[in-house]
Amino acid sequence: LKRVLLRRLAKGKEDPKRYKEKLGITHDKRPAGQLIWMHGVGLGEVLALRGLILAISNIQPDISFLVTSSTRTSAEVFNRNKPNNTVHQFLPVDAKPPITRFLDHWQPDLSLWAEQDLWPALVYHTHARSIPLVLLNARMNKKSYQSRARLAGLYKDLYARFQWISAQDSQTADHMNRLGANATVGGSLKTAAVALNDNIEVRESFEKNLNGRFCWLLASSHAPDEALALSAHKKLLAQHPDALLIIAPRNIDRATEIVNAAQDLDLSVSCRSDKQGAPQNNLYIADTFGEMGVWYRLCSCAFIGGSMNEVQGHNPWEAAALGCAIIHGPNTENFHNDYQTLQQHNAATRVTNADQLHQVLTDSQRIYSTSGSAKKLANNNHASVTTLANRVLDTLAGSYE
Repeated sequence: LKRVLLRRLAKGKEDPKRYKEKLGITHDKRPAGQLIWMHGVGLGEVLALRGLILAISNIQPDISFLVTSSTRTSAEVFNRNKPNNTVHQFLPVDAKPPITRFLDHWQPDLSLWAEQDLWPALVYHTHARSIPLVLLNARMNKKSYQSRARLAGLYKDLYARFQWISAQDSQTADHMNRLGANATVGGSLKTAAVALNDNIEVRESFEKNLNGRFCWLLASSHAPDEALALSAHKKLLAQHPDALLIIAPRNIDRATEIVNAAQDLDLSVSCRSDKQGAPQNNLYIADTFGEMGVWYRLCSCAFIGGSMNEVQGHNPWEAAALGCAIIHGPNTENFHNDYQTLQQHNAATRVTNADQLHQVLTDSQRIYSTSGSAKKLANNNHASVTTLANRVLDTLAGSYE
């Protein structure tokens, strides 16, 4: 396992200062008192946990939290948006020695797993120590169910070790129950996303230099999203020569690729990583981690990426929480219910081509109305997280009876 991690480290896939956490080795101390361990595999999952952490803290402020994830990006972004009383670690690999070191050191009082990232040995050894397990925000589409059905016996055993399971939707609950779970529908944590952290100094510097320019965002982008956005922005510049498009790619290592695509369209471009401050040109690549809260606050509207190809969409609720008008493409299966709800409440706009996107960008009334509706929906969703937080605390209290 160590050799595998070292090979990944050489490829830049692991944090050189923290990769040993995946072997259960850490220099961080366990907080005193009760500790709830929450796991989400990647960026979207761990950011969604922030709302639940804050809801639990509002009810019982003396509880501490350990959040684990597996990807380097998720660790870097989460640490910039980390709630109080919270420690982040990389999840140990699914083998007994790292798991033993991890559980011996952290001794969590409750273990919460989010969405669909389950590791059998971790679940087994956590349950063997009589640490209560909860699976929440669970998501399983038809394709995921079919791949898991071949291992139905394994999943039946795993699910039986959880005290309760909360699914995002009825389809997920049905799929999990066919695999032997006892899941109920509790909704999605991502609908109650807490506003991402701001960097006031950076944002105010940008606002001063932008001096009222129209500014819009392409968030968590992939190549097909970028092709659409660049084409629409080219049309927008014909009417508003000072308009600015900020592109925040899902993978910041793709910045050079985006710059080349923009230059092929004769767009002037600069990158956040160059540390040049607020841009004076047509396009700005936000190729750094942990500043999405700044970009959403700067822009009146955002096209949510991953919705023009097989990625099937990214989370729209981070934009909604900050009152940013939501635009998206046709492919949103990962957040089907979320986008359906936003559409029903006039809180998002669906486009399929550059002409449609350009029309939305020039419709200030549409941008204003959808942003207000999205913000209202996001605020209303926070009540469901409070209900979930109370259920988590009841489970924690039950472990001490």
